[in-house]
Amino acid sequence: MSRLAFIARAKQLGCSLEEIAGLAAAWDGGSCGPVQDLLRRLVAGKIAAAENQIAELATFTSELADAARALEGHRPEGECDSACGCMSLPKGADAPAIAPAAVSLISRPATSIEPDIACTLSVASMRGRLDDWRELLAHVARREPIEGGVRCVFGEPAPTHDLIRLVTAEQECCRFFQFAITVDSRGLALDVRAPDEGREIVESLFGAAT
Repeated sequence: MSRLAFIARAKQLGCSLEEIAGLAAAWDGGSCGPVQDLLRRLVAGKIAAAENQIAELATFTSELADAARALEGHRPEGECDSACGCMSLPKGADAPAIAPAAVSLISRPATSIEPDIACTLSVASMRGRLDDWRELLAHVARREPIEGGVRCVFGEPAPTHDLIRLVTAEQECCRFFQFAITVDSRGLALDVRAPDEGREIVESLFGAAT
């Protein structure tokens, strides 16, 4: 029964039949270490593949949003023209301006109850978390002001996996933060918002907009 549960878990993680066969062979060896090593490598590869898919889908969604706005901007009486958006995004001086569309990957669901301005991490865990954020935010190319907070725009290469991991962890301990990871034609960015009384914490941790 344990072997079947292990195979079911491998399926949940998106392992192929070939990968499951290799994992099952390692499982039959009777030692957890080799199974963990193999599964760790497989999971790391699937994380990388998923991140690439997220970026590709977000870029495609942004392109679709641009096309939708272009189609709303100009409707000629006669044949299609260069500004109607049917063939491509409008170009030229007479074309309507199309603002870049930001596609949100992660955001905290809205709630009617305002969370406390507090962190539930222990002092030791908080030090480690701050170190992780400092290392990640070293990749920020610029900071822009947004309503209620700051947008951190990352340069290349963008540490997508670390960003998603840290945002997910931070939402568990600091519920007053509102995060959104966005991808648009300008690249990868992190929007961080907080209530007025938490704005100073946003700036001290994520930096102030310039």
